[in-house]
Amino acid sequence: MEYVNHPEHYKLKNNKEVIDVLAETLTAEELRGFVLGNAIKYITRSAYKGKELEDLEKAKWYLEWYLSFKKPS
Repeated sequence: MEYVNHPEHYKLKNNKEVIDVLAETLTAEELRGFVLGNAIKYITRSAYKGKELEDLEKAKWYLEWYLSFKKPS
C-alpha cells in the first residue's frame, strides 16, 4: 500500500514528503481543511479515474487523519 501511504512521486530531494511540508507550513485549521478536502476529492472522483479502490483507500487515509484531529489528546 505504499502507493497510498507514501507515493514515490510525492517525495522531495531531502526524502521529505510534500504532506510533511504542508503539515509544517499550514495552520492547524488550514491543515484540517486540506485533509478533509482531500478525502472528499478522492471519494467524489473515485468512480471516474479507473482506480476506484485506490482512490477510496486514499480517501480513507485522509479521513482517518482528519478523525485523529477530533480525538482528545
